Amino acid sequence: MSIYRVHFTWKSKEVSLKARSLDLTHPYFVSIKDLILPKNSSLIINPAEDDFRKEFSEAKHIMLPFQSVSLIEELPEEVGGGAKTLNFVKNEEEEEGE
Repeated sequence: MSIYRVHFTWKSKEVSLKARSLDLTHPYFVSIKDLILPKNSSLIINPAEDDFRKEFSEAKHIMLPFQSVSLIEELPEEVGGGAKTLNFVKNEEEEEGE
């Protein structure tokens, strides 16, 4: 099962959210269900995330106008709940051997 990351404009800000279900069959809207909200951290508060959580935490279904959506990414299911990151570092040893 894939996870979708949707980037869109909301209240004049660029926002991204993750969801498990995405439907593009509606002619004017992107239908998003099963939102995956970021985990609440008691030590660090991100004002943008907090505002977003207050607005959408109880929503079961969101329909965004196509005009507000800038990018939709399909991601593999996250294993263990942590985000996968890849660091691209230039390897100096390989460069010396060339």
